[in-house]
Amino acid sequence: MRCPFCNHPESKVVDSRSSGEGLAIRRRRECLACERRFTTFERIEEEPLIIIKKDGRREPFNREKIVNGLRKACEKRPLSFETVEMIANIVEQEIRKRNENEIPSSVVGELIMEKLKETDEVAYVRFASVYRQFKDLDIFMRELETLLGTKKMRNSGGSINGESPGRFEQVRGKKRSVTCFS
Repeated sequence: MRCPFCNHPESKVVDSRSSGEGLAIRRRRECLACERRFTTFERIEEEPLIIIKKDGRREPFNREKIVNGLRKACEKRPLSFETVEMIANIVEQEIRKRNENEIPSSVVGELIMEKLKETDEVAYVRFASVYRQFKDLDIFMRELETLLGTKKMRNSGGSINGESPGRFEQVRGKKRSVTCFS
């Protein structure tokens, strides 16, 4: 393996171990010329996976798009980079388990939302708001109520279930402040 530091064509393996869930092998290498160490990963070459976009376009599966979307949804949330990577890995594995070469982007989005809902509700709502492309606050609030499984009723008087805005409501066992916009 060529050294990334001095470009020498030979190196030796110092350490080798399975990475993740056995999907890759992580190798620590040492350059025979400059003696600097670097890491390489060996993965199985998988069948190319094509994602069918909403508009019918087809593009190669790009795991980094999943990771980037997750990072944005999880920004300023108490989720580690490892958790984001784990979710991306699980989504990719579930897509590949389908043994289909072409997958609709909607399947990918729903898998991501399912995993985020189990992990962090705020990140889930953030991702859903972008994924489902909410156009205004009313649509967002209706979808939020559906996503969280609440049975709130909105009326034109600016209240929810006859209560004034800002009251606390019990949602899935947690107290949350409810703000209503008219």
